[in-house]
Amino acid sequence: MYFKIKRAIREIETIAIGHGIKNLNRLNKVYGIAHWRKLKGICHVGLEDGTVLEAEVHWYEGHGIGKKEIKIKRYL
Repeated sequence: MYFKIKRAIREIETIAIGHGIKNLNRLNKVYGIAHWRKLKGICHVGLEDGTVLEAEVHWYEGHGIGKKEIKIKRYL
């Protein structure tokens, strides 16, 4: 599903770091070796049909690489 983050992500929490991430080997192969963290936060997202909703989003962040694979986990 295509969506766009409309406002800044807030209430950011770390879910897992380094070897605690199940997809660590895949992340290193696809994006490069980095210190990876899995994070979650809350933000307003704009959907394809123009609807703007508040949602909990999860993503991976690598040091020096940035945010990757942002996904909506649930709508609030």
